[in-house]
Amino acid sequence: MDPVELGKRIKEARLARKMTQADVVGDFITRNMLSQIESGTANPSVKTLTYLAKVLQLPVNYLLPDELETFDDSENAAVKDIDVLIRVKSAFERGDYALATELALPYTESGNIIYDEACCVAAMSYLELAKAEKDPKKGIELAKNAEKYSGMGIFAKRDVRASAVLLISSLAEKL
Repeated sequence: MDPVELGKRIKEARLARKMTQADVVGDFITRNMLSQIESGTANPSVKTLTYLAKVLQLPVNYLLPDELETFDDSENAAVKDIDVLIRVKSAFERGDYALATELALPYTESGNIIYDEACCVAAMSYLELAKAEKDPKKGIELAKNAEKYSGMGIFAKRDVRASAVLLISSLAEKL
């Protein structure tokens, strides 16, 4: 994998976990080195990649994609799902709720490895989109989606459901 893509993956994983560079480096590498790795100007050793994978709670394979060829398809799928989850969380944290929803929706089918997280992010993203929607009819539709996904998965969000129901009521009054 090229250094820029590797750096992007590491930075997205760090941001998705709400960690600073100082949180990640500890005593193992310098913050400056991590900054260079994230920007793609430094190529880390396998030992450093292993350390970063552990701290960021990622499979090492995620940072060494050339190694994926030796694993079966189910393991490759799991790594891809984790990649999607990192992108979903990153989009949500940036406030790009439309993208977060778009990325999460295909994973809201029960049995998927990131099902619970996808449902949770979809619910919260739909609620944020509903709050920002100027058209009451579209806002109601988005809030209904928030309500639907808020009850799914182990991270079911009662507060999101309650907010969605209140928003539906408020928007219905505007019609």
